[in-house]
Amino acid sequence: MRLSLSWIAASIVLLFIATARAQTTPSAPPDANASPSVAASPAAPKISFSYVHVDGTYIALTFDDGPEAKLTPELLDLLAKHNIKATFFVVGQCVADHPEIVARAAREGHEIANHSWSHPNFFKMSDEGIRRQLRQTDDAIKQATGKRPTLLRPPYGNLNARQKQWVHNEFGYRIVLWDVDPLDWKRPGPAVVCRRILAETRPGSIVLSHDIHAGTLQAMPETLDQLEAKGFKFVTVSELIAMAKPETPAPATVRSETSPAPGATRRQPKAAAALPTPAS
Repeated sequence: MRLSLSWIAASIVLLFIATARAQTTPSAPPDANASPSVAASPAAPKISFSYVHVDGTYIALTFDDGPEAKLTPELLDLLAKHNIKATFFVVGQCVADHPEIVARAAREGHEIANHSWSHPNFFKMSDEGIRRQLRQTDDAIKQATGKRPTLLRPPYGNLNARQKQWVHNEFGYRIVLWDVDPLDWKRPGPAVVCRRILAETRPGSIVLSHDIHAGTLQAMPETLDQLEAKGFKFVTVSELIAMAKPETPAPATVRSETSPAPGATRRQPKAAAALPTPAS
C-alpha cells in the first residue's frame, strides 16, 4: 500500500510538470505565406468606355451611322492618304445596302463595329427588341467583312447599366461612347466641327463624328492636319482599349448626344422609314 501511494504521488508530480511546460511553450508563429480563408474577389472587368487612360498621345477617331454611298468612300480615301485607321460604328440597314463599302473599310484596316440595325432608342425597347437589332447588324457585318464585331455603340449613347451588362454577357461586346462630340449632326459648318474637335481632344480621347454629313467630310482634311501637327497618333478603339493603364482619371465634362448643350434641341430618333441615313 505504501509503495502504491508513492507511485501515485510521483505520477501526479510528473503530470503537473508536463502541464506547466506546455503552458509556457510559445505557440508557432502564423505562416506569413498561408492563404487567407476568404480570398478577395477580383475587380470586374471594365465593359464601357468613353475615354481611355493611355501613355502617349494616342486617340481613336470614330464615325457613326454609315456607310453612306458617296461620303464614306471619300472619307476612306482621305484616311488612306494620312495612313489613319479609324473605327466605323455602322447601321445594319446601311451595311445591307452598301456591303462593298464596309468590306473595303475592313480590308484597309479600319475597325467595323455595331451601331444597331435601324438606329432606335434602346431605352424604349424590350431586351428582345434590342437583341434582334444587334443580331441583324452583327450578321450583316459578318457577311460583308467575314468577321463579327466586338464593339457596340448604342444609338444616342442610350444604354443603361443593366442593359450594358446583359449585352456584354450575351454578345461579348464592349460598349463604346465618347468624350469628344463636335455636334456635327447639327451641321454647324466645317470650321466649327474642326475647332470643336481640336479644342476637346486629349490623349486617350474617343472622338465622335458622322460620315453621313457633308460638312463633317469637309471638316476632316483640316482636322486631321491639325491633330497630326499636335502630335496625336491614331488607332482603332480596340487598339486604344488595349493600351489602357489601370489608373484612369475622371474624364472632363463634355457635351454628349444625350445631354445637349444648354439651349440646344435634343434630337429625336428618326422613324425607320427615314433610314438608311439616320442621325446618331
